[in-house]
Amino acid sequence: MEWINLLWLGQPVWMWLVFAGSVLALLAFDLGVLGKKRGGDGTIGVRQSLSLSAFYIVAAALFGGWVWLTLGAQSGMEYFTGFALEKALALDNVFVISMIFGALAIPRKYQHRVLFWGIIGVLVLRAIMIGLGAALVTQFDWVMWIFAAFLMYTGIKMLLGKGEEDHAPDPDNHPLIRTLGRSMPITPQLHGDRFVVKLADATGRVRRHATPLLVALIMVEAADLVFAVDSIPAIFAITKDPFIVYTSNIFAVLGLRALFFALEALIHRFEALKTALSLVLVFIGGKIIYAQFFGKVPAGVSLGVTLALLLGGVLYSLWKTRSEKQ
Repeated sequence: MEWINLLWLGQPVWMWLVFAGSVLALLAFDLGVLGKKRGGDGTIGVRQSLSLSAFYIVAAALFGGWVWLTLGAQSGMEYFTGFALEKALALDNVFVISMIFGALAIPRKYQHRVLFWGIIGVLVLRAIMIGLGAALVTQFDWVMWIFAAFLMYTGIKMLLGKGEEDHAPDPDNHPLIRTLGRSMPITPQLHGDRFVVKLADATGRVRRHATPLLVALIMVEAADLVFAVDSIPAIFAITKDPFIVYTSNIFAVLGLRALFFALEALIHRFEALKTALSLVLVFIGGKIIYAQFFGKVPAGVSLGVTLALLLGGVLYSLWKTRSEKQ
């Protein structure tokens, strides 16, 4: 059993096993226990969505507390900073996912299935991207300068409101969907909650056909890749520990499916949050440059500034839209 104390990506194997066990338990709880409590049509109501989101936030906070006690206050603050940042970035992802479902006319009762399998894909894709990022920042110090420039550019672009049209979904012209269409036909209509069905083509031969639900899943995964390009450099600017980077990312994303059904109806009330998030990205990019000349910014300062900006954006948004109907 000595192998459980061996270091893997900077931390003992047993810590990774605790994390993996926590994630599997949460997914099993969501899919198995809560899945049976949904309505007959499989939908998740706003109240249930908020309750489930709160559950995931508490779970993430408990894991962060364990990280704090196990690895120290520095790692604990880095974890919570990364979690808060990824959670805020996920709000923009919610808006894009909502547009994808609208463009493909995916009924609400099937959306939770797409989101669940989308999160399974995120677990794998983020692991690959974070592994590559960790290798780059470990071997090449100059990569951090690229991260800093990219984050500041992205933050300023968001602040000026440019590039919004880049996120608009276009299933017919999406390169991944065109590639899928060359390998198998795509049905114009849904077939229940199935991603792939067997149907006879024009010649009478039975073939596998992709449904719009599979198209939605592919586009959701592609959207997450786009957002990961922003979030992963941002979290590496906070810490280079792959364990903190990956766990904070995944715990923030795990609650995205639960939060989606509430935010879909409320996202318009958080218009100032995008401005706050853009300022956070500029701050983190500037923090990288500062660290290259004067030393690393204390984790407490990063956490305080990040939370203050994000909380300020939320409170100002709610105050600005306070007169809207419930």
